[in-house]
Amino acid sequence: MKPIEFENGAVQIDASIVAEGLGLAPSLLREEMRAGRITSLAERGIDADSGRHRLTFFSEHRLFRVVVDETGTIVQRSRVDFGNALLPKSVRKSRRVTPGG
Repeated sequence: MKPIEFENGAVQIDASIVAEGLGLAPSLLREEMRAGRITSLAERGIDADSGRHRLTFFSEHRLFRVVVDETGTIVQRSRVDFGNALLPKSVRKSRRVTPGG
């Protein structure tokens, strides 16, 4: 599997990329996602951002985001660590991106 793939409108990203971005072991990432403690949001760019996708992953204390082009190449990564503060539940979106690998 390529690090990021698009298939039938769905986005798959290698779990190791997300785990590293959130500062977790890949096995813990899968466990946390199954439990609903890590969620994600996929957004498709329009106008000047057409062809790009923004994938955002939310954990209890961190937000990790990657922007990819239409080939799945990562063009930007960012992470916000809220330390001991919890992300408000209103910020954490429902699961829409599937980590694979």
